[in-house]
Amino acid sequence: MSITWLAASPESIFPPVEKATEHGLLAAGGDLSATRLLKAYERGIFPWFNKNDPILWWCPDPRMVLFTDKVHISKSLNKVIRKGHLTVTIDHAFEQVMKACSEPRHNQPTDPDNRTWIHSNMIDAYTDLHHQGYAHSIECWQNDKLVGGLYGVSIGKAFFGESMFSFVPDSSKVALIALCQQLQRWGMPMIDCQIYSDHLSRMGAEEMPRSEFIQQLEKLCAEKVTPRSWQLDTDLPYSL
Repeated sequence: MSITWLAASPESIFPPVEKATEHGLLAAGGDLSATRLLKAYERGIFPWFNKNDPILWWCPDPRMVLFTDKVHISKSLNKVIRKGHLTVTIDHAFEQVMKACSEPRHNQPTDPDNRTWIHSNMIDAYTDLHHQGYAHSIECWQNDKLVGGLYGVSIGKAFFGESMFSFVPDSSKVALIALCQQLQRWGMPMIDCQIYSDHLSRMGAEEMPRSEFIQQLEKLCAEKVTPRSWQLDTDLPYSL
C-alpha cells in the first residue's frame, strides 16, 4: 500500500484513516504547525517519527483508550497516594515535562540528537500548542522536584495522551489518576492512549476498534470548550 505524502502547507488534506497500513501508518510529510496538529488530532491522527526522518502520521486500529471513570488504582498505589509524599499540579512546567519525557528509557541510545521521538522539533510544536491553550502537562512533585508526569493535547472534551515519565516509582501513575479525576469533573470521559501497552492496561485502559473511536472522537471534539490554561481542583481525592 502506498503512503500519501502531504504538501508542506498546513491546508493539505489527510487521507481517510481507513487508508492506514496494518500498523497504522497513514501519511508522511507536511509540517508540525498548530493548524496541522489540531486537524490531525480531531481526526484521530498523531505524529510519531525520529528526528532525522520525515514526519510520519499514524492512526492505528485498534485504538487504546482510558475512560476517566475506569482508571484502576491498586491498593499499593492508593497507599502511595495517601502517604502524601507526592503532589500534583497542572500546566506548571509543560516544557520541563516534555524534556523529561524525552529522556532515554532503558536500552536506548544516549545520543542527544536521537534520544526518543520527542525531539526539539516536537517540543517546539507542542509548546506552541500549550501557549495556545491546547496542550497540557500534569506534573508530579516530591520535595519541590519534578519526579513524574505526562502531557497531551485537548480539543473540545477529548484528551489525547502523548507521553509520560517517572523518575521515582508510581509518580506518573499518580499524575494519570489526578488527570482522570479532573477530566471526569469537567465531563471529559475518554483519554486517547494511542497504542497498547501493558502499563496502561494495568491502569484500566482498553482497546477499541478504530471506527468506534473515531465516532466518539467526532462528538467529543465538537464540544465547544475555550482553549485555556488548566488548574487542578484542590479538593480532588486522587484515590477511590
